Amino acid sequence: MNLFKTNPTTTEAWKMLLKKGQDIGSTKIIDLFDSSNNRLEKFSIEFDNMFLDFSKNIIDSETFDLLLKLSEDCQIKKNIKSLFDGDKINETENRSVLHTALRDFNLSSKIGKELLSDRKKIKKFTNDILSGKTKGSTNKKITDIVNIGIGGSDLGPNMVVESLKFYKTELNCHFVSNVDGDHLSEILKVIDPETTVFIIVSKTFTTQETLTNAKKIKEFLIHRSIEDLSKHFIGVTSNIKSALEFGLDKENIFNMYDFVGGRFSVWGSVGLSVSLAIGYENFEKFLKGANKMDEHFKSANLEKNIPVCLALISIWYNNFMNCETEAVLPYSEYLKFLPNYLQQMFMESNGKCTDRFYKKVDYQTGTIVWGGTGTNSQHAFFQLLHQGTKLIPCDFIGFKSSLHGNNDAHNKLMSNFFAQTEALMIGGSMGNGPFRKFKGNNPSNTILFDKVSPESLGMILSMYEHKVFVQGIILNIFSFDQWGVELGKSLASKLLTEIESKNILKHDPSTKNLLDKLINK
Repeated sequence: MNLFKTNPTTTEAWKMLLKKGQDIGSTKIIDLFDSSNNRLEKFSIEFDNMFLDFSKNIIDSETFDLLLKLSEDCQIKKNIKSLFDGDKINETENRSVLHTALRDFNLSSKIGKELLSDRKKIKKFTNDILSGKTKGSTNKKITDIVNIGIGGSDLGPNMVVESLKFYKTELNCHFVSNVDGDHLSEILKVIDPETTVFIIVSKTFTTQETLTNAKKIKEFLIHRSIEDLSKHFIGVTSNIKSALEFGLDKENIFNMYDFVGGRFSVWGSVGLSVSLAIGYENFEKFLKGANKMDEHFKSANLEKNIPVCLALISIWYNNFMNCETEAVLPYSEYLKFLPNYLQQMFMESNGKCTDRFYKKVDYQTGTIVWGGTGTNSQHAFFQLLHQGTKLIPCDFIGFKSSLHGNNDAHNKLMSNFFAQTEALMIGGSMGNGPFRKFKGNNPSNTILFDKVSPESLGMILSMYEHKVFVQGIILNIFSFDQWGVELGKSLASKLLTEIESKNILKHDPSTKNLLDKLINK
């Protein structure tokens, strides 16, 4: 086990960055362009069909060099190697972190051969459903897929299917996550049980929300006289025994692994709904795009390493410029679920207050991640970005071409895309009076791709995954567990018994009063 741990606050680079944060606060970004001949060259990276411009940030060459020094002090390169080597860097659960292996096409190890076998199974199942070879219990062709999961078992595939619906197959894909019964009922209203396959995605096959919905669907199918339920249920789980007890056919159970966390799992069997929605060939392109970013992350020098640079900029604002949030702003309606997906990825991973020495931290860790699509967001929260009192770093994600060839609309979209990053940085005046003044000096990264595609989306998600990892290493926290979600789940289980029995036990006055109102409604 090769874990390289450093308390970042003990490094010389951290101490110098604290001073730098105080000194640079009033510096104008636009003035930094004037004082440097090669700013754009130094603060931009071109890789494959992607261009990252991070020159519109409140950093100068000295700041950037100190951030790079901080990453070296925290032994980023060695930790990257540990990640890809499969060392047990998820120490609190004694697990490796190998979601990158799910999209690797050069695997020779025993586990690698197992993963390749999983991929072949996904391909065969996808092709058999789409061709009509695999049918429902009444011998009708499958028309609809319903993914039943929550957290990473829902957010990932749901976001990817929505993002890539331009590449959609003839199947209709639906997603059930919330234990709210109304959510499920609305979906059951629009599907034909004879032509629908339900995919139960739960690593443990014990997740309360997922199993509740799965049991309701089972009741629904029985009520609609579906005799062979096994032709309508697929399982994605590591708990084969419970899946079989539920009534699944062994051939229709796909693997999950303990070395892949839910929020990083869309690349494997959890992505079965993605493969069905866009076809296996496009699913493979999605994996290969992510793998391209993996290879870049492993091999690129730190100063031209996209995930490393994005992570360092985020740490700079979070820890040295007192910024608590960062916004992700994709200028494509296809990517409308991306901010939600990244919210889980970042906040569940790095929302920690205990370091890797098992001590309470005395510095900022995870940022609050939020956002929305352009140009919708411009008519919602951009007012605060431009004239509010908070400094909010932003990632703008744009695409050079429209998928449907609507160039007029796309030119308008991209003119807004570039205008917003420029306006946030430069500021200006729209006339007389203080209400028409824009202070400017609001930082942003610009991420530009050729078009929305399976490959480009794979690169985006992989890029952010590695950003999470780098932040966690430098901040000396464990990014790959999520113990914070367990307490509420444990209390909910106890409260459910009390609600169903109408026997309220000892609680704080507020909770007891609320329970009384529910039970005595």
